[in-house]
Amino acid sequence: MLELLGSYRNLTLQILLSLFLTLVLSFVKISIIFLHGLCTYIQPENLNQNNTGNGLRPAIRRPSSTDDPKSNVEVRRRNRSKDKSEFDESNAQIFRIKLDEDHLRSRMYFTEYNSLFVISFLAVSCFLLDKYFGIVEDNSHGVLSNGLMFPIVLGFIALCKVFVALGKISIERSASKESEKRLSLIFGVLGFVFGIIISAGVFPKGFDFQLGSVDAFCCIVISFSMACIGGFLYMPAGRSARSFWVGTDQIRSNLSIISCGWFGRMILYANYIVSVFTSLLWIHPLAEVLVKRSGDAGTSGSSQSQSGLVGNVGMLSDDFAKFRVLCLLLSGLLQAMAVRPNLQMFLNEAVLSWYQRLHGSKTPDLDFSRAKMFLHNHYLCLVALQFLAPSVLVILFLGLSQIDLSSFAVSQLWKMA
Repeated sequence: MLELLGSYRNLTLQILLSLFLTLVLSFVKISIIFLHGLCTYIQPENLNQNNTGNGLRPAIRRPSSTDDPKSNVEVRRRNRSKDKSEFDESNAQIFRIKLDEDHLRSRMYFTEYNSLFVISFLAVSCFLLDKYFGIVEDNSHGVLSNGLMFPIVLGFIALCKVFVALGKISIERSASKESEKRLSLIFGVLGFVFGIIISAGVFPKGFDFQLGSVDAFCCIVISFSMACIGGFLYMPAGRSARSFWVGTDQIRSNLSIISCGWFGRMILYANYIVSVFTSLLWIHPLAEVLVKRSGDAGTSGSSQSQSGLVGNVGMLSDDFAKFRVLCLLLSGLLQAMAVRPNLQMFLNEAVLSWYQRLHGSKTPDLDFSRAKMFLHNHYLCLVALQFLAPSVLVILFLGLSQIDLSSFAVSQLWKMA
């Protein structure tokens, strides 16, 4: 028994780690802790009847509804006028509620969000165990001896859950507009065309993707995968853009209730900058600037003046590849850290709509803002899943790319022999 465990040490460590983390996550409930404490808002109807003796305090009122006696006198004078307003300001008040476990479990797509969080956490943990604590085996016991099969299977299961969840969200009728669905389809088609262009090597000097020679089947698979990624991630990208717009206060509303705070705003800015910079690393002109390709360190000044700085300054090719990996990892981590501020700004977007309608007219119709608050509260976990999916995809694809598949080839040759 001990000899068998010694032969499959990596696989044993992977299984024990997965069982331990599954047991811990079932008690700790890290997916709920990740969203715990966020504030959602409600706008109840008939507040005068429901607020008798229960001590409710509104999160924000109309600016004219203050405790100043002078303003109260002005309100009474306005009520005596002939043009008496039929607008009841008590029904325009909104209330802040902090999310807890009961709130989150009652939302749509909570099961999908929770299962995706758990399986992704397990897959990333197995990737890290194989990367930094894996023991080099002699492959004498086949594929299972090195333990690589376990993180690969977990990674592909997590990827399938991401795409299935995003596919269900994309066909959800009330979760998005028809225009957003059409644009998702358009971006999916563009992703398919872009995948064919990259796989066929149409613009080798435009994009720095070294896929080598691929056959027609691999080209179709790559193009279809890029079509799914482009189509499914359009709506999360649009929501992230709106959350960035609200969180960084691009309209200069200066409302404290929708303020993101300095730390959340810093995360939003850092996520945006790192994501754009990381994407540019695969554009060939920028890669040429950052990579030192001149092999001779003692080249003359005349030759450097002829070729310029491109190819003569920067990092070595191996260092540049490691730099890309670090930027991808940092981008994925920042996207995961930005889930909470993005989700809070999604909830605050309904407050901004309420505020704009409240000040757009003397007798505003607040049914739209009330419905918007309800929908944003109802689809909370759905949007959390959309915000979480890009970071999960980046980290999972990065983890799969770092697995050395040469051991699989050695195992297959040993098996055939």
